[in-house]
Amino acid sequence: MTSFNADDIRQRVHADFPRVVDMLTRKIALRSVSSQGIDGPHMRRSADFVADELRGVGIDARVVQSTNPDGTAGAWEVVGSRMVDPQAPTVLLYAHHDVQPVPDAGAWDTEPFVATTVGDRLYGRGSCDDGGGIAIHSGALHALGDALPVNVKVFIEGEEEMGSPSFIPFIEAHREEFASDIIIVADSGNWAPDVPSLTTSLRGNTTMDVSVRVLRHPVHSGQYGGPVLDAHTLAAMLIASMYDDRGDLVIPGLLAQEPVGGLQRDLDEASVRRDAAVVDSYRMAGTGSLASRLWTKPSATVIGVDGTPVDDSFNVIADTTRFRLSVRTAPGQRPEEAQRAVSDFLVAHAPHGAQVQVTALDNGMGWAMDPDTEVAKDALAALREAYGVDPVNKGEGGSIPFIPELQRLFPAAQVLVTGPEDPISNAHSPNESVSLSGLRNDVLAEALLLRSLGH
Repeated sequence: MTSFNADDIRQRVHADFPRVVDMLTRKIALRSVSSQGIDGPHMRRSADFVADELRGVGIDARVVQSTNPDGTAGAWEVVGSRMVDPQAPTVLLYAHHDVQPVPDAGAWDTEPFVATTVGDRLYGRGSCDDGGGIAIHSGALHALGDALPVNVKVFIEGEEEMGSPSFIPFIEAHREEFASDIIIVADSGNWAPDVPSLTTSLRGNTTMDVSVRVLRHPVHSGQYGGPVLDAHTLAAMLIASMYDDRGDLVIPGLLAQEPVGGLQRDLDEASVRRDAAVVDSYRMAGTGSLASRLWTKPSATVIGVDGTPVDDSFNVIADTTRFRLSVRTAPGQRPEEAQRAVSDFLVAHAPHGAQVQVTALDNGMGWAMDPDTEVAKDALAALREAYGVDPVNKGEGGSIPFIPELQRLFPAAQVLVTGPEDPISNAHSPNESVSLSGLRNDVLAEALLLRSLGH
């Protein structure tokens, strides 16, 4: 087998990078929006495109359609492998080829589905989430070529942005194609475009619908207003009761953690405010490090409210209202446990004796990496070599529920979470972009890591 040293791999990554960018450019143009139908022809074209690209870097790839739990047709998935030595470790490379929709193209500074380079950044929907992940895998495999020292399996999912409803049934039906020693999930990001990271934790998530009723039917606000509060006001009071005056959640049974592996560097508040477009007058909620508040402490967000639009309002007291609550949970807490804790709290704190009913919805488990494994140390060494600076590990406030499910199904596998995003990538938002220099370094880091895992 051919063998490359680190300088050889660096040169090969740099020489191949224009192909990687061209692939990403063509991928963005495919408009792989899974919310427009995960089994639609546009998603089949996207999967075929990815499979063709993987074949070009030595992977025996094919497109397989999943089946939803109810038996209906599911997403178009890409699976493949390249087995080089039965004695070598097997690495599963994960990314997803579906992307978020673009509800308002006018909010973009560039055309969302036309890859546009501005300075060091490539703009376009899916440039980082998760076309960048596909690009990392493709570039790393090409750089190693015939010198690939590990067995590789690849899974490029087609419904991640839709919550992966057929993910577990698909894995269970294709278990052999996922069995591996190490799983690299390239769907996260770095501390900064020039500072790499491993993602050490992900929060879990639980959602619920909360109904608040005060009347059996609406009544006149002038005739009964005062002693009878409207359902919207009562819902606001109920939501506010979840917090103390510092903005910390005060729900018994809702757990909090400190950053996994210790806090190497706290987040800069000015940067967070800028990146999140926080208005100048707002004071950040909660106590403790910003990192813990964003990564490992719970949060509750009202993501939907039923109510009469202002322009259609008239003088009545609303009899009932409903809001949807999304709770991000500490990495180590079972989401079902958190869901019960929140539900019990809301019912017990019904303002003025209003009727409160909670309907439990979806749950997703969080995840925490073991930062002391040899695989984690190899990954950090590869990032340090590729970027030329020490990595700064970080958590993520978001959730990737399939990771703990993968570990449940393959308990011996070690999971690494990497990815091309950075604080200004705007994944899921207008002007999504990826740092080209950071992406090239990520390709190099993964190639170096695969090399080290095989030695």
